[in-house]
Amino acid sequence: MTPTRSSRRAVYRRIAQTSYYDWPAYRATPLYDRNSTAGLAEDVRVLATVWFDHDAHDSIEAFVAHWPLAYVEFDAHDRYAGSTTYEMEALFRGFLLKELYGWDHETALCSYLEDRPSLRRRLGFETVPDQSTLWRSWYYRFTSDLRECIETAARTILFKASDAGVSVPRPPPRTTPCRQTDDDETTGPSAFERKQQLTTHVSHLVYPVFSLDRASGCAIHENAFWNLQTYLGLQENLAANEGARSFRYDTTRERTPLGHNHRDQIRSLSIERIREMYREAAQRIVNRTAQMRSLYQCSCIAIDTTEADPFTGDRTGHKDEIIGTKEKTAEYAYQWATVQLVGDSVPLVLDARPIRKGDTRLEIVEDLLDSAMGLVDVDRVFMDREFDSQHILEAIADRGVTYVVPKRMHTSEKAQAKRLLQRDQDRYVTDRKLHLGNNEWHETTLQYRRKKNSDRTDHGQYAVFMTNGDPSAITEYGKRWDIERGYKSIKRFMAATTSKDFVLRFFYFAFACLLYSIWRGIDMLFQCENGGVYDREPVVTAQNTLTLLRKETGVG
Repeated sequence: MTPTRSSRRAVYRRIAQTSYYDWPAYRATPLYDRNSTAGLAEDVRVLATVWFDHDAHDSIEAFVAHWPLAYVEFDAHDRYAGSTTYEMEALFRGFLLKELYGWDHETALCSYLEDRPSLRRRLGFETVPDQSTLWRSWYYRFTSDLRECIETAARTILFKASDAGVSVPRPPPRTTPCRQTDDDETTGPSAFERKQQLTTHVSHLVYPVFSLDRASGCAIHENAFWNLQTYLGLQENLAANEGARSFRYDTTRERTPLGHNHRDQIRSLSIERIREMYREAAQRIVNRTAQMRSLYQCSCIAIDTTEADPFTGDRTGHKDEIIGTKEKTAEYAYQWATVQLVGDSVPLVLDARPIRKGDTRLEIVEDLLDSAMGLVDVDRVFMDREFDSQHILEAIADRGVTYVVPKRMHTSEKAQAKRLLQRDQDRYVTDRKLHLGNNEWHETTLQYRRKKNSDRTDHGQYAVFMTNGDPSAITEYGKRWDIERGYKSIKRFMAATTSKDFVLRFFYFAFACLLYSIWRGIDMLFQCENGGVYDREPVVTAQNTLTLLRKETGVG
């Protein structure tokens, strides 16, 4: 179908009404200007995402022809000083079309435009340039930055169109071509500078969703509170009072909050408000990293709980909040629950909640699973034995999600494991009905698996898993350990406190989850820009992110 004025308006209206879309990018942040190729790359990502979701937009050629480029200052990338026959914008569109089709030579583009005069005019050409003109324009007129921008834009368009089910002339390339450089110009931003740009962009995208209920005209800007909280998370065991003093001398801000003021503002928030802000921030990170949409299709998630260091003070008045530990010892601690992407996805923490005395595991799972399903397409959920409950399994199955959960071994499971040991059998699969009450049952599949290199010589060599999917899903249970590894990093980002205020404690944990997710999101974006394929082993280290976020707080 041909794009109409109405369909194009619908696209631009949706972009304008969506808070996390900054388009064009140069208007949203001083990081980019009108001749910035990095800003242009951001713009094509946003526009293509929305453009190809419209039913009337099923052609990449139409996208190239209708992409609004009037605001782009191409002169900064034009190395010709004299008059020329062809405008930079028309050549940009022409070479973008060539890159989309993957043609090796300019002759193919010439022939294609000769045969399609209507398309030629829509691209901005009154006549078809000859092969030599195009060759000279690409290698001598365009800067290397602009050439790379075209290659990146073509790759983004192919990905977005393909994800939307639009026919594309070739599969999206999984690697980025080597950068071409010119003898008489710089090679553009370094890897560290690009990491810094991504950090700036993501932090500017995420932090605005956090807000305090403060009167207008306050002397201290609200962003100073979030900058201070970030600063606290960037140091080891730094509390608000000491951190506020250090922040005052390290930051470039003229006015910063004192430690007690910072804590008072955080305490004024509610748990519900903190979670609402966190979910909005997670949504923005998911949307920003969705250029690799396949990472969020059929996502695997893990739900688990974690705890703070054991609490040794007086729990009077706080016994519903400072509860027992997961290990069922005599110690007490604050506990939180999270849902995190695991497996092949970017390991973002999608939501977090505190745990109070009386909160059931069923309530926790339903809450966090519903939240995750509102952000990504959830296919499978992994949990540990503390969630071994037929009612939890039923709730997950009712939502159309596959689960994999290890089962506690009771009398019948131990007896079966002993029989398997006698037969020297490594695997055994059987169906089981679990009683829900009122003559209702949950149907599941049990798989017994012998543990490799077990120190046990009895039936303890076996583990039992439950799933409502294919038994082969159990082989993926190891992905759940991503959430355990995530907790170790998250606790590194937590500010220190001895306060017993429940809201403050939870906010410190939630903000640490946010810093962790920002780190992993930045790493994914950097990998995709520089290799085309996302490897879950981080390239941008946590320390890199700490350094870059420190710059974002106005420190250093």
